[in-house]
Amino acid sequence: MVHEYRDRIYIRKDIILKLYEHGELNQSKLMTYCGLNNVKHKGILDDMVKKGMITRIDEPWGNKAIIKYRVSDKGKEILKALLEPYEELFPRKVGTDE
Repeated sequence: MVHEYRDRIYIRKDIILKLYEHGELNQSKLMTYCGLNNVKHKGILDDMVKKGMITRIDEPWGNKAIIKYRVSDKGKEILKALLEPYEELFPRKVGTDE
C-alpha cells in the first residue's frame, strides 16, 4: 500500500514537472511524456484539475476539442515548496523496489 501511495505522489510530480518544462501540453503528449496510460491515469489529471494544481483548457478543433493542460500558480508553489525538497530527501532509486 505504501508503494502504491508513493507511486501516486511521483506521478503527480512528473505531471507538474512536464507541464512546467513545456508550458502547455495536450493530453496525449502529457501522458506519453510521463509514461502514463490515457485511460488508467485520466482520473489523476481530473483530480489535479479539481484540486487546482493544473488547469485544463478545452480548445475547439473542428467538431471536437483538444484537451490541453498547464501548471497553475498553486501547482508551481507545490512543486517548489514540497516536491523538490521531497525528491532531494527521498530520491527514487532506479532499478530497486525500495
